[in-house]
Amino acid sequence: MILLERMKEIYKRGITGLLYVSIILLCLTHSYLSYFTLFLILTVFSLYEMWKLRKGKKKFIALLYVIIPFFLVQIIAIDSNFTENKFNSTPILLLFILTWIFDIFAFLTGRKFGKNKILPKISPKKSWEGFFGGTIFTLLASYIITNHFTIFSIYNPITISLFIPFTATTGDFIESYYKRKAKVKDSGNLLPGHGGILDRMDAFMITIPILYIYINYII
Repeated sequence: MILLERMKEIYKRGITGLLYVSIILLCLTHSYLSYFTLFLILTVFSLYEMWKLRKGKKKFIALLYVIIPFFLVQIIAIDSNFTENKFNSTPILLLFILTWIFDIFAFLTGRKFGKNKILPKISPKKSWEGFFGGTIFTLLASYIITNHFTIFSIYNPITISLFIPFTATTGDFIESYYKRKAKVKDSGNLLPGHGGILDRMDAFMITIPILYIYINYII
């Protein structure tokens, strides 16, 4: 019975994750309207979930944690390197792909080998083994992308993959802190098996501002 329930949970989580990723990729690449609408919806749900997490508590910093990256993600899509400010979702698409790779392999390696916890009082499941495992696979993926997908080469995926493990983990820890303060496991229940929208977006909350700085002031 326990095994059956576990299999049902894995199946539900897999189907929800596949649908979520498919919708994200479609909206990111279809048009600026779909891109704008996607992040508008994600913003609304994330703000709502953070508001609930901070019910009865100070909210200003917590809401900035959500608002700033979602504001910057719209600016990043209008690439000043392109004539007439054309829509260009390439850097955000690259960011999502590399972050998902980091999250997946950090989870898998952490689950298999994780013994040394990073901040157990905030996020007891995150380990250094998972962090380094996710980092290695993200670097490997960025190397493959650099050599086989020229559309991403202008943004130097390898450089981006160097800061993603740190920014993604920091973003996750910040949201975990707010959840622990609210004494809840997930930010919401909109995504069966995955929690809320904020649970799926926390890894991007610090990464997007860093990507904005990288694109506009470094490359």
